[in-house]
Amino acid sequence: MKQVAVIGLGDMGIGLALNLVKEGFDVTGFDPRQERMDLLTEAGGKSSTSPGDAAKAAEAVFIMVMTGKQAEVVVCGDDGLLTSMKPGSTILLTATIKPSEARALAGPVADAGIHLMDTPVSGGKGGADSGTLTLMVACEKQIFDANQDVMKAVGEKLFHVGEEIGIGQTVKASLQAIIGSTFTAIFEALVLGSKAGVKGQVMFDVFTASGVGSGLMANCSKLIMDRAFEGTGSQIGTMYKDLGITLDMARENGCAMFTTAAAAELFQSGISLFPEEDNWSIVKLLEQIAGTEVTWS
Repeated sequence: MKQVAVIGLGDMGIGLALNLVKEGFDVTGFDPRQERMDLLTEAGGKSSTSPGDAAKAAEAVFIMVMTGKQAEVVVCGDDGLLTSMKPGSTILLTATIKPSEARALAGPVADAGIHLMDTPVSGGKGGADSGTLTLMVACEKQIFDANQDVMKAVGEKLFHVGEEIGIGQTVKASLQAIIGSTFTAIFEALVLGSKAGVKGQVMFDVFTASGVGSGLMANCSKLIMDRAFEGTGSQIGTMYKDLGITLDMARENGCAMFTTAAAAELFQSGISLFPEEDNWSIVKLLEQIAGTEVTWS
């Protein structure tokens, strides 16, 4: 039985860990919150006392944390992965961080004789829970091929996007420009229709059946009309952080991103008003301005 570790058992990480357990891997997890480790042990996984402790026998280790600094501590810290992982084992960096932060980890990891896969994911909590995430992977092709089993346990669509560490994060940052901008366009369209007298159910039926219909459109619209602004697995701070990475990359590369910048400003307003809520809470700001509320009827 292949031994795997998952560092970070939040909304995304716990989904990875539980699917790995379900697929028959021997899974050890670490999270600073005991209640998150309890979720893993109740499902048949094992808990640990630190990232290094979790990874000491692992052949593959997933990192699903929030920031590049956290990823650095997990890998290079006093109780980090490099204190215990065996040469020839593999780190799958599934967190979304800056491309430069991923590249900064490549040297220390390689010096320890460990393989690094720059492997951000897309699909949200639903994809993590169902094991249907999209993985955009940058690493040597032979390492990509050798880790198909663990990737297929958590993902449905696996893309080898290049061999240079950081390219995976670059693809993810570009993708987040589309997702973040689409979210804000949906928020605005629903508020406009509601203010003008269109029932939410009508907008939902038409929008999801149109050329812009998608799982993202359907899920986002439904959550707004259900007034589900917390606990949906899409915390506003995550997208706010991701759009910051996207705009940093745009500045570094001299790219104008008018739409993405406007979306980021709306997320800035949303996180200021609703810091503990989910992405959809931004619609409440637009509703307040327009004097309306988006509901099914």
